[in-house]
Amino acid sequence: MELLRTAIPYAQIVLSVILVALVLVQQNDAGVGAAFGGGQDSSFHVKRGAEKTIFVVTIIVSILFVATAIIALVL
Repeated sequence: MELLRTAIPYAQIVLSVILVALVLVQQNDAGVGAAFGGGQDSSFHVKRGAEKTIFVVTIIVSILFVATAIIALVL
């Protein structure tokens, strides 16, 4: 139990760095204008290839990060 309590913060650090890198690697076709309400018609496109893989891995890493946060809270 003590080993798990010690390892969780390190796992969270690693997962957070991976999550930030994955989010930054993702391409955004909408540009800066979409952040302020523009570009709504170009927001729907099909993800294929590497873009889809990065998207799915980002979701998995974020779920793992939340799971480790909940485990750290319980311990």
